[in-house]
Amino acid sequence: MTMSLGTITTVSDYRNSTAMVVVIGGGPAGLMAAEAAVTAGASVELYDAMSSVGRKFLLAGKGGLNLSHSEPMESFLSRYGSRRALIEPAIRSFPAAALRTWAHELGVKTFIGTSGRIFPTDLKAAPLLRAWLRRLRKAGVQFHVKHRWRGWDQDEKLLFTSPQGPRSVQAHAVVLALGGGSWPHLGSDAAWVQILAERRVPIVPLRPANCGFDVRWSEYFRTKFAGHPVKTVEVTANTMDGTAIRRMGEFVITANGVEGGIIYMVSSHVRDVIAAKGEAMLWLDLVPDRPLRRLTDDLSQPRGKRTMATHLKRRAGIMGAKAGLLREVVPQAVFTDPVRLATVLKSLPLKLVAPRPLEEAISTAGGVSFEALDTRLMLHSFPGVFCAGEMLDWEAPTGGYLLTGCLATGRHAGDAAAAWVQRHPAQPA
Repeated sequence: MTMSLGTITTVSDYRNSTAMVVVIGGGPAGLMAAEAAVTAGASVELYDAMSSVGRKFLLAGKGGLNLSHSEPMESFLSRYGSRRALIEPAIRSFPAAALRTWAHELGVKTFIGTSGRIFPTDLKAAPLLRAWLRRLRKAGVQFHVKHRWRGWDQDEKLLFTSPQGPRSVQAHAVVLALGGGSWPHLGSDAAWVQILAERRVPIVPLRPANCGFDVRWSEYFRTKFAGHPVKTVEVTANTMDGTAIRRMGEFVITANGVEGGIIYMVSSHVRDVIAAKGEAMLWLDLVPDRPLRRLTDDLSQPRGKRTMATHLKRRAGIMGAKAGLLREVVPQAVFTDPVRLATVLKSLPLKLVAPRPLEEAISTAGGVSFEALDTRLMLHSFPGVFCAGEMLDWEAPTGGYLLTGCLATGRHAGDAAAAWVQRHPAQPA
């Protein structure tokens, strides 16, 4: 039955007398929560502020949808850092092998790349999302787009704004899967932080994760090299306790600094060091396939009438953006000393002064504290209200770990929400 109470529409019925689970958020975590709950027999309605669901999921798939990673479970779990123990039950219940089976059941075949990453065979997100939404609708999930969650009304019902005006919805269980604060134009605007904070839910401040960093480039370097990739380098960064971590890969020079795969791999450590000390150092090995002694011997060869640029290109393979970085960072006097030059090519210091803004980051650290949740991901202070996905206080590097974490926690929360309404069929959340 739908009743009009002033200007607020209130939805009070439960379809087919089945206790209703409301999922708020149409990203991967929310969609998986809806699937888990409806599969367990609950009546499910999903609400999202945007005009369509899965927008960030689709954008993430533009460069090839990285679903997960095939590495052994212990290594996989280590990617979640200090939050490993808290997110481990969800990951173990929906590991990479289960995710691949799930995708295959949607008609999407997958493969393992040479890096161990798992992709759809066509690398695209859209076919998987379309198949997923068809299955959810067929299972009975009802979708309500352009519904922005505003918290709870005076009767403790869920309150939304919609094109038709304010709307109140009563549910027996709720799964909040509202994302973090990155890419807000796709729906993850972190508006939920204030709503939950006002209800005294512990929130760890949101911070950029898998992000780029600012470097104080010269105007010449910025103009000439912004947008250029720097390929096949080894990056060394220090953690807060001074431990050196090394990663191999590539990155991109931007007008503001650096970003890209290898930068994202160390970004959580760099971000925390900057927060504590005001800056952080990276050391770049621009010639990672050549030991220092051999590189020194190569650079010691007479260059004759060749320019230094030609000598570096011929003897060390240094050209383009790598040569530009060298000129940007290293004093001119170093170029005349093969020993010093080889040393700096193997460990070029680069000072990072700030992470890029939260809205530019690939993902978010911080969120609802795990101390506010029980093992089912239900809020201690709000029985029947569960949280999932990126709005939880965890982070992981790119490489499939982010998406797996969102899907796994969504499934975990959806299962728990369905179990809750089965045990408490007459108790609204």
